[in-house]
Amino acid sequence: MTNKITVSASEVRVKDHVYNGTGTNAHPTFAWETITEVRNEDGLILLITGNVKGPHGELWLESDEQIVVIRYPEPA
Repeated sequence: MTNKITVSASEVRVKDHVYNGTGTNAHPTFAWETITEVRNEDGLILLITGNVKGPHGELWLESDEQIVVIRYPEPA
């Protein structure tokens, strides 16, 4: 079971999914992207989606800024 939750940016984890707009696809499920890296840079949280070395997306947030993520439970 997955959970759609609201967390502060500092609590986002690798493998969480964030909504990044519909982009070029009209279907809303294509807009959820997987977080592949989380960094703290100059007091801001940098969330990277996609391949770090290739094309990727970046979201810059204040550490206490709220964001909705989909989080899968850890495997047992």
